This record gives sequence, C-alpha cells and structure tokens, in this order.
Amino acid sequence: YATDAVLPDLAALARDRLAADRVPAGALTVTGGALDGIERLLAAHLRPGDAVAVEDPGWANLLDLIAALGLRTVGVPVDDDGPTVGGVRAALTAGVRALVVTSRAQNPTGAAVSADRADALRTLLAGRADLLLIEDDHAAELARVPLHPLAGATPAWAFVRSVSKPYGPDLRLAVLTGDEATVARVAGRARVGAGWVSTVLQRLVVSLWRDPATAELVRRAADSYDRRRDGLVAALAARGVTAHGRTGINVWMPVPDETVAITTLRDAGWSLAPGGLYRIAAAPAVRVSVSALDEADVPALADALTAGRKGPLLTHSV
Repeated sequence: YATDAVLPDLAALARDRLAADRVPAGALTVTGGALDGIERLLAAHLRPGDAVAVEDPGWANLLDLIAALGLRTVGVPVDDDGPTVGGVRAALTAGVRALVVTSRAQNPTGAAVSADRADALRTLLAGRADLLLIEDDHAAELARVPLHPLAGATPAWAFVRSVSKPYGPDLRLAVLTGDEATVARVAGRARVGAGWVSTVLQRLVVSLWRDPATAELVRRAADSYDRRRDGLVAALAARGVTAHGRTGINVWMPVPDETVAITTLRDAGWSLAPGGLYRIAAAPAVRVSVSALDEADVPALADALTAGRKGPLLTHSV
C-alpha cells in the first residue's frame, strides 16, 4: 500500500506548472478530480447549514454538491471578468463561510478572472480568517488566457487544478494546493477513506505532462475549441444577439423563456441545456456547448438560435 499519497515526480512537476502561473504551491495533495477536491474541502471546513458563495450562473454539479452536503448557496453575479466585487462583498456581509471561484473557462458563461478583477477581489478578501477560498481551475491547459489567481488572499485557501478536462474525463485526478492546514485536513481525511489516488493514474499524468506530442495535441484542441466558441459568439453578434463565451467550451445566451428556446431548437435538430440547471437568481438563458460542434455548422446553429428573434425564441411567450 502507498506510504506517500503523492508521487514525488508528480508533485515536482505540479509545483513547477503552478509556479509558472504564479500560484504559490507549498503543501500539495491529489484528489479524484476537481469536484472531489471541492467536496473534500467543504466537508473538512464547513458544517450543515453553513453558507457557500458560488457564481450565479455557475456549475450545476457544484450546486448539487452543496445541496447534498446540507450547505446553503449564496449566489454571486458573474460577468465576463469573473465574480463581481459587489456580489462577493454582499455574500461576505451575508456571512458565507466559503467562496468558490472559477479561475477561467467558467461553466456555463465562459468567464475568466481578469487581472483587474483579481486585484480587486484580493483586496476585498485580504485577511478574512473566517472564510475558505476555493479556486477551481478545471480547464487548466485548455484555457488560452492568462491565469490571475487569488491564492493566498485569505489564511485558509485552496487551488484545485484538474487534468480531466485537457486529457480526458476518465482521468480522475486533480492537484490541490493551499495553505498547510487546509491541505493537511483534506489529505488526512482521504487517508481514512479512499486512501490515495491511484499511483497508476499519477504515473500516467507524469508521462502526459512530459510528452511534447501530447502537449501539442492539447494545444490544438484548445485552439479548436476557441475557434468554434468565438465563431459562434461572433455569428450571434452579427445577427444582433449578445452571448457570452470568453473562454472554455460553452456559450451562454440569454433568452426570455428557456422552455420555448429549448423546444424550438430541439424541433430544429439542436440540443441545448436549459439555464435553470446553472442559475440561482440570474436571468434565463441557454447553454450551448461547442464540444461536439463542427465549425462548418456554426452559421446554421447561429441561424437557428436567432430564427425567432421576432418570434417565440427571443421574445416573451404569451
């Protein structure tokens, strides 16, 4: 049985990669993916009934997880530059015990924390000993924008970076770094449960990180996602519709009525996700994933999305 939960080679490579993005990587452990890491962090620090600040709209799986843990969500509005300062300030005033921020490729809006937003949030959060700050960098190498981390702004913090998004969803591994006490609590709890993340997977990740051909393949994939996402946002703009998708693999398009939009697009042969899965108090919208979208089909999808601009799709139904 493993005596060390993290292989030294993986830890060394992970610290180098995090340092390149200005994430202070001292204490470090691994978890079975980003959501597993977030679950362990919340379970180690919070108790049922505590409030967690989350982006609104935000990751549907995270909203479900928080509910399953018996915690309460407090929505923080998000724009293209990440969680708004006013929204985070209001959540702090409401007494939240944790704040979860998506660094980039936010699901579903594609937001990425900008340099100015990061500076403002770090100032707001500085020294908050009553708050656990969790950053989720699930997209990692697939996000083609600079990382502006909040790591270290609060005494208790954690930064989670998954390998599942860039290298494959079945590769259940995420690197988790943070302050020494926070990482120790996560690692200690894992030892009396799952034990450790398979060293077979850890060795595979080390091999992938060291392989130039794999790095090139991930780069090409990132470029392809960017072309399709940016192409759809631009095509919608050309048709008079504003949508969001700065980074990542999704486009978030506001609509007056999600049910009408989803059924209209379904009848036209397109499958979208209703925004209700992702939002708390945010306005209605639909999420369009470009993961399976062919570039040649972008104009046709944009036409379908805007076909009802003066009809039922983008106007209120009666």
